[in-house]
Amino acid sequence: MATKEEHVRKPEWLKIKLNTNENYTGLKKMMREKNLHTVCEEARCPNIHECWAVRRTATFMILGEVCTRACRFCAVKTGLPTELDLEEPERVADSVQLMNLKHAVITVVARDDLKDGGASVLAETIRAIRRKNPFTTIEVLPSDMGGVEENLRIVMDARPDILNHNIETVRSLTPRVRARAKYERSLEFLRRAKEMQPDIPTKSSIMLGLGETKEEIIETMDDLRANNVDIMTLGQYLQPTKKHIKVQKYYHPNEFEELKEIALSKGFSHVEAGPLVRSSYHADEQVNAAAKNKAQKSK
Repeated sequence: MATKEEHVRKPEWLKIKLNTNENYTGLKKMMREKNLHTVCEEARCPNIHECWAVRRTATFMILGEVCTRACRFCAVKTGLPTELDLEEPERVADSVQLMNLKHAVITVVARDDLKDGGASVLAETIRAIRRKNPFTTIEVLPSDMGGVEENLRIVMDARPDILNHNIETVRSLTPRVRARAKYERSLEFLRRAKEMQPDIPTKSSIMLGLGETKEEIIETMDDLRANNVDIMTLGQYLQPTKKHIKVQKYYHPNEFEELKEIALSKGFSHVEAGPLVRSSYHADEQVNAAAKNKAQKSK
């Protein structure tokens, strides 16, 4: 039996090839010059070199770099956030233009200190990108914004191309893994988004390796589909620091492939699954798949 001090050894297939070319260094420089944050850096995403250096995509993180929640899986700083930067939406829109992005992902730190959970600034960021980049598709990844329906409506009225909200883990592990967030509230958030704007695809993600069972993973898929979620991503949880929750299991790529087939059989329009898959991984492909699926349904 393993002791508390022992760690599950990281397997060979999780080794990451770094690609630090001029695209990567150029994007990093621009982010600092415009005082912008990315979840790619703050959450220590393993795909940052591929996305920045090869695909030239990035996930912007607005409303500061300090989150009001302390989820046990997340490397984003926790504490008392700074005051709102009302010029941030325009800077993000300018950066999207400079990068010539076809698809922009905008995520938000949890701002439980704000009455609207940051919904107004997120909505303004969507509108600013639309004004300056009319051909760029936009995906947003908000927190549950306190579960307040009006906060979600502010975001959905700005009409992002994809509404992404992560369930993160299975029902039984939610209290241990997520701070303040509730499993049922996340499902309700996703269901309400679809009710408000039925033509906008919804998306959610699960991290694997926290101690969940296969049956629980499949139950979560069923719960997401029961609330009309269109797109799903499954990835391997990686412990960012020793202070964070430990990895209980590393899933083999073959296991991810099996889970992907199960998810597709449940009716998701698009599924990304693999050890290094994250919520925004190949997000540009996901929005294209969603658009194609929508066109087929309308025939």
